[in-house]
Amino acid sequence: MKYDLLVIGSGPGGYVAAIRASQLGLKTAVIERSELGGICLNWGCIPTKSLLKSAQVFEYLNHASDYGVTIDGTAKADFSSMVKRSRNVANGMSKGIQFLFKKNKIDVIEGTAKLTSDKKVQVTKADGSSEIMESPHILLATGARSRELPNLPQDGKKVIGYRQALTLDKQPESMVVVGSGAIGSEFAHFYSTIGTKVTLVEYLDNIVPVEDEEVSKQLARSFKKNGIDVQTSSEVTSVNTSGKKVKVTIKNKKGKETTIETDIVLSAVGITPNIENIGLEEAGVAVEKGRVKVDKFYETSVKGIYAIGDIVPGQALAHVASAEGIICVEKIAGQTPEPLNYGNIPGCTYTSPEVASLGMTEKAAKEAGFELKVGKFPFSASGKASAAGHKDGFVKLIFDAKYGELLGAHLIGANVTEMIAELVTARKLETTGHEIIKSVHPHPTMSEAIMEAAAAAYGEVIHI
Repeated sequence: MKYDLLVIGSGPGGYVAAIRASQLGLKTAVIERSELGGICLNWGCIPTKSLLKSAQVFEYLNHASDYGVTIDGTAKADFSSMVKRSRNVANGMSKGIQFLFKKNKIDVIEGTAKLTSDKKVQVTKADGSSEIMESPHILLATGARSRELPNLPQDGKKVIGYRQALTLDKQPESMVVVGSGAIGSEFAHFYSTIGTKVTLVEYLDNIVPVEDEEVSKQLARSFKKNGIDVQTSSEVTSVNTSGKKVKVTIKNKKGKETTIETDIVLSAVGITPNIENIGLEEAGVAVEKGRVKVDKFYETSVKGIYAIGDIVPGQALAHVASAEGIICVEKIAGQTPEPLNYGNIPGCTYTSPEVASLGMTEKAAKEAGFELKVGKFPFSASGKASAAGHKDGFVKLIFDAKYGELLGAHLIGANVTEMIAELVTARKLETTGHEIIKSVHPHPTMSEAIMEAAAAAYGEVIHI
């Protein structure tokens, strides 16, 4: 079988690229060594959201009386059932990818792929046999894995990564989460909500450190209110797994060390791109700072070989990989796609409250030399938030004072991960602050806060 395109990896970059390529008339095959859908669908985005939904339901039950609902007895977290539901959701989504591939006449080749020196692909099957495949276009979408620190080696039992955190045999009584990015914060929230004693350790001064400082501080307050021990400007210097419990030594910025005992340590200190053993050196593909070097349409230093997703520079996010894959194959198919604007990529963290952001933080905008108009609207002033019982958080919008351009948007609160898309579109269309103010938003909604925050920036806010 001859193919117009071979895609290595079936994560949110690879499978989306393959489907778009097929739509454009390219005969396409996907080579996958594990489950269809990659890490995001099977061991990341989707199953974690399932667990977080279970935590939300549990939280509602425990606070039912706040809504005028009486429940006889005490709600209990059935951890194994939560995990089982999460795995069922992921498995169902993976089967959905199978259906989409079949619908789009995409062949799936099971095995481990490696580029060869003559620009072909060697596929090694589970039984050890191998075959050589060739195509004028080869797309690398091999994703990433949990990053390991030298002083925090993962054994998969007492010191674990996100994959094991999704499938523990039983709920731990206590857990230390190292790293407070999206992965660490989401797991800290989930386990704390269902009753695990959680300590969250962050090396930098604020949790979710890529976010605007006000958002980070608000999330830290919410976490502490919900019982999470948040330790910022701190690092784990050593772990001792020899006993029944794990002894974790934590040093703060003043140099003071404390040792705590815990059942499990979750290392959530980022990801490592899967660029080893895929034949980059043999094929002559250039790598820079641990990522594959590509042009604006994702072609590597070798003509006909492309790369997208976590293995190339840019935000390591599922929706970024999907967008890159579409742009890449549209260019291959002879279309004229617009290069991706990495300054207009939304980031979401599905804690409670949720966090969603876009563009520059206030600090970054000031450092870039902009004169700013900043508007902030608290959800405590929102009728919908009050009615829903979710008054924590705010919407913060940052505008260029000279032209009214939206430079950044920073949201924390209930359902803000659904609200951020409005602002992505607004920035794409080069919408000004005044245009957001004059766009009538429905009442009562959480999204009204976007209009109100824009109005606050220009001194026109009504409800605060």
